[in-house]
Amino acid sequence: MEKFLKDLFTGQSYDENNFFLIAGPCVIESKDVLDTVAKRVSQICNQLGIPYVFKASYRKANRTSASSFTGVGDATGLDLLRKTGNRFSLPTTTDIHAADEAAMAAPFADILQIPAFLCRQTDLLVAAGETGNIVNIKKGQFVSGDAMRFAVDKVRKTGNQNIMLTERGTTFGYQDLIVDYRNIPIMQSHGVPVVMDCTHALQQPNQAAGVTGGNPKMIGTIAKAAVAVGANGLFIETHPEPSKALSDGANMLHLDLLEDLLKALLRIRKAVV
Repeated sequence: MEKFLKDLFTGQSYDENNFFLIAGPCVIESKDVLDTVAKRVSQICNQLGIPYVFKASYRKANRTSASSFTGVGDATGLDLLRKTGNRFSLPTTTDIHAADEAAMAAPFADILQIPAFLCRQTDLLVAAGETGNIVNIKKGQFVSGDAMRFAVDKVRKTGNQNIMLTERGTTFGYQDLIVDYRNIPIMQSHGVPVVMDCTHALQQPNQAAGVTGGNPKMIGTIAKAAVAVGANGLFIETHPEPSKALSDGANMLHLDLLEDLLKALLRIRKAVV
């Protein structure tokens, strides 16, 4: 496990005045896309002193349409994820969707991410906790920050204390989400680090076309507010060509825009600590 992640959970030397970044393309598309994103984001984060976790899903199991791209194959995707992390000396994270995926994915990623729709699935949470990996549980769009303590408890009962929670918006009508920033300190009160998902919080689901929409122009707004209220980390999906991305292109940040945004966020964090 990367040192900053160990420090995050032990409280030994992690800089609480900083934030960490989880970033990458939504889904594993190709080695070239993974390398392009991992190389550029790691360069930026090294320059700015921001701890960085590389993210890419080896499989997308919750696409709107049956015709949507779901991945390059489990074995291929997980292998590409691990090799990308090794190549750029980065910790990695990926989603899992069922209990039997936990043991399969655990050797390839430092953090197992539980999708928001699945945050109450007891067997999935227990299986993730039993791997010993860090478990990042995304708050369901239908769950309060206070109620997420029950998801945390399910993982803790496995003996695994390395847990984080992610705020990713709350359902607002049929085709939009809204962010309640009270959830960040509320979920921190459960004794875990809290991440703000700045891109999925801007999704516009349930579109008639069968492809989820988004509002990427607001990514900076979501991120700035999260940093101002003390989020421990930020989750930002990014891609060199979002319009050509095979998943969630409508709400990803263009890779070229990331550096300036992170610089602005560091200024905000410095001003509020």
